[in-house]
Amino acid sequence: MNSGDDNSNRLEQAFGAVGDVGELGGVLRQLLRRARGSTGKRLTCRELAERTGYGRSSVSDWLSGKALPSADRLGDLLIALGASASEQRELATARDGIEERRRRRAATSGQASPDPQAQPVSLPSSQEVRYSLPPDTAGFTGRDGELARIAAAMTSAAGADGMAAVHTLSGMPGVGKTTLAVHVAHLLQHRFPGRRLFIDLHAHTPGHDPVRPEAALAGLLAATGVDPRYLPTDLAGLAGLWRDRMAGQRTLVVLDNAASSAQVIPLLPGNADCLVLVTSRRHLGDLPGTGVTVALEALPEDQAQEMFVRLAPRAAGQSAAVAELALLAGHLPLAVSLLARVFARHPTWTLADLARETRASMLTLAAERDSVAAAFEVSYRYLAPGEQLFFRLLGLHPGTTIDAYAAASLGGLSLPEATVHLDVLHREGLLSETGYRRYRMHDLIRDYARQRAPADGDEALERLLDYFQHTVARAQATYTHLTRPTTAAATYTTPSAVPGLDDPAQALDWARAERDNLLACLDHVTRTGQHGRVAALTAGMSYLLRLDGPWTETIARQTAALDAARQVGSCLDEASALRHLGLARMHTGAYQQATEAAEAARCIYRDLGDLSGMASALNDLGKVQVLTGDLARAVESAQTALRVFCDIGYELGQANALMTLGIVRRWIGEYDGAAEALEKALEIHRGLGGQQGQANALNWLGIVRRQTGDYAAATQALEAALPLYREIGDRIGEANGLAELGVVWRDTGDYERAAQALETALSLISELGDRGGQAEGLNDVGSLHRARGDLGRAVAYHRQALDLARAIDSPVDEAHALAGLGRCDSAAGRASDAHAHLSQALEIFQRVGTAEATEIAAELDALTTSGVS
Repeated sequence: MNSGDDNSNRLEQAFGAVGDVGELGGVLRQLLRRARGSTGKRLTCRELAERTGYGRSSVSDWLSGKALPSADRLGDLLIALGASASEQRELATARDGIEERRRRRAATSGQASPDPQAQPVSLPSSQEVRYSLPPDTAGFTGRDGELARIAAAMTSAAGADGMAAVHTLSGMPGVGKTTLAVHVAHLLQHRFPGRRLFIDLHAHTPGHDPVRPEAALAGLLAATGVDPRYLPTDLAGLAGLWRDRMAGQRTLVVLDNAASSAQVIPLLPGNADCLVLVTSRRHLGDLPGTGVTVALEALPEDQAQEMFVRLAPRAAGQSAAVAELALLAGHLPLAVSLLARVFARHPTWTLADLARETRASMLTLAAERDSVAAAFEVSYRYLAPGEQLFFRLLGLHPGTTIDAYAAASLGGLSLPEATVHLDVLHREGLLSETGYRRYRMHDLIRDYARQRAPADGDEALERLLDYFQHTVARAQATYTHLTRPTTAAATYTTPSAVPGLDDPAQALDWARAERDNLLACLDHVTRTGQHGRVAALTAGMSYLLRLDGPWTETIARQTAALDAARQVGSCLDEASALRHLGLARMHTGAYQQATEAAEAARCIYRDLGDLSGMASALNDLGKVQVLTGDLARAVESAQTALRVFCDIGYELGQANALMTLGIVRRWIGEYDGAAEALEKALEIHRGLGGQQGQANALNWLGIVRRQTGDYAAATQALEAALPLYREIGDRIGEANGLAELGVVWRDTGDYERAAQALETALSLISELGDRGGQAEGLNDVGSLHRARGDLGRAVAYHRQALDLARAIDSPVDEAHALAGLGRCDSAAGRASDAHAHLSQALEIFQRVGTAEATEIAAELDALTTSGVS
């Protein structure tokens, strides 16, 4: 038997003996000794680091057995080392066994399992939420038994079977479920350095349906830095992405106010190092996990009394009177808290006075609502008459939070009057503060207020809808620089007090802060058949929905707005809804539907004599034509739109049409014309102050400069675009800009920087769900590996890009993937395969009409000259 066979036998024996990280490192070292580098010599650690793109020190630690690589990193190592499929499977199984044994040992000791490779993805801090727990309750009292049960469960069973520990707190309204969950989360937060997140699932929020798991997952993923515009559209995809984001992280999640196990299960991270606390009025018996279910009852007598005294210290020493009040409150934490606040607010009262007031309004302590309502009643009755009316009107708000401006419109008050009333209600415990001058009503308090709505409540709600309709339209006009009307479906009365929204960034911040309230109002007017309001509110949110997504919601909202506009016969609103519906369809790859919507909008605008709207729809049509490869018609559409915009003097429209024209000219190889159009667009956007327009123009200008070989100018433009994208939170723009910089560095031979930029961009684009961008990124990374001489990895990336491009019907990305494969074939001496792949690429480039056709044709001629037919 030769030495090669001896090595193979020793390696096979080593595979079966892997039991710890040191033995795994030994097998990796044997694979390294077996592997060959590009020169044919034995592969070195340094070359392995270059092949995988990981740091040399990390690779060294894995090979020496000092650290355990994560599953995906081990997979990359094994591919780079040339391991067979069976070897990859065996070592992956061995690695998982090592990790599982570590976790079990950690669970037994009650300590965290060290995982030096489990590092969070680097994301902009402005787009990522690591801590969203509400404040802990300063006067938290009792619950020692419940706390002990949860602590014991964490020590004995947390993380068993590789699942997150799930503890459920159930009980009646006002029993303190949320308070206890938040208190536990604060006590344990030091164990979960990854994230501590809180989300309200609205199972029992009046006027709201329970949050659908898809919507809850979208919020959780957004908190981890995933752009909501590019989320998967199905529940399984969202849940899978959430579990993937939580892999390797120690995260604590509080799921408050849950409706059912079915609502909660998709939200559970599949990571044994995570802890989930769920609160619900119902017993959720179908939840998986290793935690406990704690059914909360009213506080014991002594704890209820202790709680009252902590919140109202001057009641100390009056045990009998305090005991009576605690009994009148049903020992319910919420009721005890409100009674204590009333007593603290009225320093001249005795406890006997408070008890007398409480008994006068108490119907029965046996009924759940009455016991809680009695406490509400005491707080409410001693508000001034104007404050009482204001409180009752707040219950009509369709949303769950409110600021002083919206409250002023709802109450028909001046801004200072509304601010004072909000302060009073907050001080009385009838409102909680969720942010600076932003307030929330507890579900039960809102229900109490809504039951006492005044006779003129409909008028108050109309004032609130007027406020939102006016202000969202104003905000949109500011942050988009629109000067033309977008709606005509519903008239309204201009509110007396509105926030200052003259700055685009401030206007966008306001729209994002009010998004949930705007959607709640939109749901209300949809339910009540106010078609004009539906069309108007949707028109005012159109650009926000497009910017922040997700596009599936944009499609649903714009479809409803389209139906509403047709109901009231508003052609302007119909055209607006069609435009934005078409753009959303374009982003999701439904190009035929996008074309039909843009064309229908163009016809309506034409019939209305609205030249600006007609040109905007035509420019939208040009964008779709670029994506479908109809470049000749795209040029015609953009040029026609530009002429119309110039004739009417609409600068924003001119900039948008110039941008489309520059993009098309770049694809067909007219680089001078492309640069000229993009520079003009950039100049206009700078004059208007639009950051996204500037960033897009700079990014495309950088691409054009690179393709003409002016790498210095390309770098300058791309590096100027990145901070603009980051400032406005456009993460897909940021990823594209980073990818283009990586291509510049690849072309200039700076492979290390190129690898870092391209891999980061591809990872981000994949997380965002931009499948077209992902195909382009895969091709870019494949081209980098080919330039570095790693043809195996280059082919793998190009094949992934090819499959994805065909799945989404993207001809240009398909052609780039085929060209990449052909060039890899040529470099490897596979001339016939190279000819076949390049010929397929050429056919697509010629059909589409892109400049790459000339370059591919030259490469084919060279192959033919070499004797390949």
